[in-house]
Amino acid sequence: MSARVVLAEGDITKQETDAIVNAANERLLAGGGVCGAIHRAAGPELEAECRRLGPCPAGEARITKGYRLKAKFVIHAVGPVWRGGGEGEDDRLAGCHQSALELARAHGLKSIAFPAISTGIFGFPAERASRIALKEALAWPQALPERIVFVLFDRTAYDTFAAALRELQSGRD
Repeated sequence: MSARVVLAEGDITKQETDAIVNAANERLLAGGGVCGAIHRAAGPELEAECRRLGPCPAGEARITKGYRLKAKFVIHAVGPVWRGGGEGEDDRLAGCHQSALELARAHGLKSIAFPAISTGIFGFPAERASRIALKEALAWPQALPERIVFVLFDRTAYDTFAAALRELQSGRD
């Protein structure tokens, strides 16, 4: 389908993309996992800017500077907490990916790196989340961003996303 969607295993804070996506909580403040790692790597200025932005509901995203990161921007995408799948979790997860991509486009960014949003402490099933995230990236109709990278922290997450990507690209949706 699209050569602009790629997978990588590693540390999202080290990505040399125009923006990295933070798997944020609604308060946009430092937490655990990816969110905590991004805040630590970016420095205290990121936390200060996030405090001024205020809350962000699940399914939406906000953008800040990248501060000490290689990425110029951080896009804070708030994914849903998994509650069994009957409370609109799929739509909110798709929405936070769409919102992040729209912010990247609106800011003229050529590249963006996503983590596996909501699959950690928020409990979203990884296989389901990978299909939703990749489907949004593959269907993104805009010219920007030109490159969408999913940076997976470990081999298990990478393999889950790789299987979903193969399936989606083969049309076995």
